[in-house]
Amino acid sequence: MQFIMPSIGKWIAIVLSLAIGVAALYFRARIPQPEKTDAGFKAAKKKRNLFMMAGVLALWLCSGLILGCFASETSNFTVSISPARVDIFGFSVSSSVVMTWIVIAVLSLAAILIRIFAIPRFKETPRGLQLVLETAVGAINDLTKEKYGHPNEGLASYFFAMGALFIGTAIVELVGFRPPTTDLSMTFSYALITFVLINVFGIYKRGLKGRAQAYIKPNAIIAPFKLISDLAVPISLACRLFGNMLGGMIVVELLYYALGAFSIGIPALLGLYFNAFHPLIQYFIFINLSLTFIGEAVEEVA
Repeated sequence: MQFIMPSIGKWIAIVLSLAIGVAALYFRARIPQPEKTDAGFKAAKKKRNLFMMAGVLALWLCSGLILGCFASETSNFTVSISPARVDIFGFSVSSSVVMTWIVIAVLSLAAILIRIFAIPRFKETPRGLQLVLETAVGAINDLTKEKYGHPNEGLASYFFAMGALFIGTAIVELVGFRPPTTDLSMTFSYALITFVLINVFGIYKRGLKGRAQAYIKPNAIIAPFKLISDLAVPISLACRLFGNMLGGMIVVELLYYALGAFSIGIPALLGLYFNAFHPLIQYFIFINLSLTFIGEAVEEVA
């Protein structure tokens, strides 16, 4: 990386954008913060917001122009479908597996610390962190009851733990690591567990004979098609989840590449969406589909 002396026009743009940004933030600070009961509350708030937007935009432009003065080696935009591999004690291990181990360790430690220090005793009227956790657990319990037919603590606990791991492994991209959820082996492991649960609950609820009869009802001729349909479940779940998570990562990386020096800040904001909100959506869809398949496996076939 080397510094390239900007042209006169670029110097003018840098100084002008810096002056506009500083001036906008200065004038925003000069506008008094009115009380909500004041008559000019809405107008003052609107002016403060406009000056803030103008200041941030001007300073963002100034930062991009300055960073553009530092040349670096350019390369073509490439994305690897398979994650990098690392050597651990002579064994070649996928980096997504290592990152998953780290996330599991962090989540386990966080759970222990929360139980000891944050929530040493559960209160009848939950507040704060206890309220947040009970709301999440209650939502998953209700979803399990709706799809499965009746409450199942084991199933709900599994999906809650999977959700924590899913979100945790997706958020690691915010600190510069490739999320394990963009690894097909990771998403296939989720899907394979769902496939096992479908058959386990199907056999537990209806017995081995009842589960087998589901393939020949209402006619034995459709048995091969039902078998193929069931075997396709983990493949479809894994590929759908993998494609969505990899697509989110590609969008963020593409923005970094396309915007160049002006990428400061913008991909980070989109990263909050693709690594926090977007995984929540994908997790919700995944457990909905999983519970739907499990519900179909346990229901009686006429």
